[in-house]
Amino acid sequence: MRSQIKLGRIAGIQIGLHYSWFIIAILIAFSLDARFHSIRPEWSQNLRWATAGITAVLFFVTLLLHELAHSVVAKSRGLKVREITLFALGGVSQIESEAPDAKSEFWIGIVGPLTSLVIGIICLALARSLAPSRGAEFASPVVAVLFWLGYINLALAAFNMIPGYPLDGGRVLRSIAWWITGKMDRATRIAARVGQVVAFLFILYGLYMFFVGKDFGGLWLAFIGWFLLDASRSSYLQVELMSGLRGRRVADLMERNCARVEGYLSLRDFVDEYLLHSANRCFLVSQDNRAVGIITPAETRKVPRDTWDQTSVQSVMRPLNQIPAVGPDTPAIKALEMMARNDMAQLAVVSDGELQGIFSQAQVLRFLQLHAGLHEDHPKAA
Repeated sequence: MRSQIKLGRIAGIQIGLHYSWFIIAILIAFSLDARFHSIRPEWSQNLRWATAGITAVLFFVTLLLHELAHSVVAKSRGLKVREITLFALGGVSQIESEAPDAKSEFWIGIVGPLTSLVIGIICLALARSLAPSRGAEFASPVVAVLFWLGYINLALAAFNMIPGYPLDGGRVLRSIAWWITGKMDRATRIAARVGQVVAFLFILYGLYMFFVGKDFGGLWLAFIGWFLLDASRSSYLQVELMSGLRGRRVADLMERNCARVEGYLSLRDFVDEYLLHSANRCFLVSQDNRAVGIITPAETRKVPRDTWDQTSVQSVMRPLNQIPAVGPDTPAIKALEMMARNDMAQLAVVSDGELQGIFSQAQVLRFLQLHAGLHEDHPKAA
């Protein structure tokens, strides 16, 4: 998940917000305002809103600290962290590669919940020192903020330690399975499967709460379960992808004899004569018998149909010098990671300054489909 609003850098890590963050921040503020109004009706509306708003912002500050803990430990283990994005359901640290060993995976996973646990204990201790008597959670706005932050961070620590990948608890489970089996792929499959079971339980219990218990909060629990289920499935598919590409080089998957089109062609001619009559989805654009760029359906879709006759292929292509390049011997997994970082569907394959071919997501997908088909279990002949 990419951030749309950049906030700056901390410890060399880009911090950003996804637009969905504002939705949940507003919902939290409204919820807290209603809570404060029911408990302390004598508080003015401005005081309630200020307290609710400050609490919502501080909550996401604690989420940022949680994610920073993951990122700092990951960097200390030699991993690159691209950015931290805060979104509606929390935060995500975009670590560019997997942990090198089970021990690193354990500490990267456990440090986030430990950070939330420490924050929760500190907030509750401060709140209790300001309001030592029982039932004084809302004695003042400051105390109310501290108590709420304390309880929510303890809940966050507990929730994240649920052993369902890709939650932090799932990463800890994966590290333990990795240490026992010695195989990261197998450990990831175990953790992802457990994550799917946990997600189904969340969904079932949430729906039960809503339909039987008439508790609207059940829908929120079911939604979290659905999100976890989707994330677990994605993680499982990712490890299958990595397993299929292990040991493969870019040269094994790249398209060497790319179809070429002349840059002076109109988009109408390109679509009618090439795109609709070929299985290719990536074409090299030539000028004076020299490849100068690539064009795909993505570039074509950006141009209104009624201007295709007046628009040349060269005017909308992506120039080769603006496309990240890799060498033929680059590991395919590394090339895929580069594509993800640059939000690209293709990479130029260059050797000794000469274009050797195009490495694309489509080529990888075709290879994986063939790989999966060849490795399916078939009944033996009698």
